[in-house]
Amino acid sequence: MLIKYELKKKSSECKARLGHITTPHGEFDTPVFMAVGTQGTVKTLEREEIEEVGSKIILGNTYHLWLQPGTDVLDKAGGLHKFMNWPHPILTDSGGYQVFSLSKLRDITEEGVTFKHHKSGKKLFLSPEKSIEIQNSIGSDIMMCFDECPPYPCKRDYMEKSVDRTLRWAQRCLDANKHKDTQGLFGIVQGGEYMDIRKYCAEKLVSMDFDGYSIGGTSVGEPKEIQNEVLDNVLDILPENKPRYLMGVGSPGAILDAVERGIDMFDCVLPTRIARHGTAMTTYGRKLLKNKEFEFDFNPLDECCDCYCCKNYTRAYIHHLIKAEEILGYKLLSMHNIRYLNRLTEGIREAIKEDRFLEFKEKVYKDYGIKDDKDF
Repeated sequence: MLIKYELKKKSSECKARLGHITTPHGEFDTPVFMAVGTQGTVKTLEREEIEEVGSKIILGNTYHLWLQPGTDVLDKAGGLHKFMNWPHPILTDSGGYQVFSLSKLRDITEEGVTFKHHKSGKKLFLSPEKSIEIQNSIGSDIMMCFDECPPYPCKRDYMEKSVDRTLRWAQRCLDANKHKDTQGLFGIVQGGEYMDIRKYCAEKLVSMDFDGYSIGGTSVGEPKEIQNEVLDNVLDILPENKPRYLMGVGSPGAILDAVERGIDMFDCVLPTRIARHGTAMTTYGRKLLKNKEFEFDFNPLDECCDCYCCKNYTRAYIHHLIKAEEILGYKLLSMHNIRYLNRLTEGIREAIKEDRFLEFKEKVYKDYGIKDDKDF
């Protein structure tokens, strides 16, 4: 396998696991959070700043990079690593989620999906082969199969047909990969809330022997309980010697719940998106920095954090920046929020190593203010 996973330790308390992944552009320990660089940039942050907050791998978006700058530019640039000056691992999604989330008018056939550009309305077509072709131009270390991401809730008969099509598309993605020696490929387990369909999908994908496996369709509005039930039913089917990736998840409670069940990798736009709305993720929960309570608060944003923002600026100053709509405010909060999630996964790894994961999880739940019936 091109993407190598080493299982370093399994928790004696639960199914949490400590691992190490090696890719063509570097290696990293798991569990890991991947910051999202949708258009070849983690919003507002430079490469050195992404490295400084502890990120070892980032995610790029196939759909958006296809539209701009386009594969011609990426091919001439030598791929996304060189284009954005990021020498470390990159994972790309397939574009499937954007097709189904950004375009309400779409025509799904066996060949692929015809849909409209989310801004211009221009007619576009994306297929398994086209998705892999774009990802080959991007040059990501880990590519994702092109799949259908059905909405929640979804009727059973449609889900059955959708999963069968996703499985056929998965085989076509494997066949279409022209860079098998430099780019790995993950299969995506779909099936919605139907556990038997999820298991069926997982078993079929495992038989195709992908470099790793991801759980899709768990960030489309389903309750937290269903996400956990999916993981409880699917993860034991997936190979122990390959990475397991839960797509689109970045809230502390969801990460902790998923790690407890055996997930290794996470990504989400959450830390940078809420930063642009003036919100910080801190040890003791979310803080909305534009609130007046922070106007005269000259304490660090999070006294437990070691990021550049927390070591150099106060809540009052960030409050001022957000109120003034200064870009520096969004930048500092983005830097801090990504560092928070990286510190969280660093803490998770240490807790697994020392066989105290459940104690660690309980403390984070308490400190952050996470409720069992509501993850935020």
